[in-house]
Amino acid sequence: MPARNSVKIYVEGGCYHVYNRGVDKRDIYLDDQDYRVFLSFIKQYLSPVEPNFTHPLSDVTGFHPVRLRQLKSFYGDVELLAYCLMPNHFHLLLRQATKDGMAEFLRALATSYVMYFNKKYERQGALFQGCIKQLMWGRIHTFCICRDTFI
Repeated sequence: MPARNSVKIYVEGGCYHVYNRGVDKRDIYLDDQDYRVFLSFIKQYLSPVEPNFTHPLSDVTGFHPVRLRQLKSFYGDVELLAYCLMPNHFHLLLRQATKDGMAEFLRALATSYVMYFNKKYERQGALFQGCIKQLMWGRIHTFCICRDTFI
């Protein structure tokens, strides 16, 4: 039997409350820069492709890689409606526009942030507790949770 809120069936046009927390409830943002990096990854992934691309961490951390590789854009596939970042977890309210946009975006976001975090803090292994959880928006229960979380 799958864990509660872990079934990943995303519907085109569906809105979802997506959330996850750190392993053992550990903090996943240790300073202001960590919050900014997480948000910069979201911005980079959900923005249209820019011809004059700069690395998403350049403005936030001053990091300038030798080889520059543009992150995949999920612009038009996924839309961010709201977010809430807490020290040991995050909540995102997202709308999926295309069939596989949500799963690919969430995988890319989590992988990018974990790679940044592990490199910065010289650690290895998982940062997030299990898979990302989601509730489909539209159910009254989900609406109440989202209202309390995002307002």
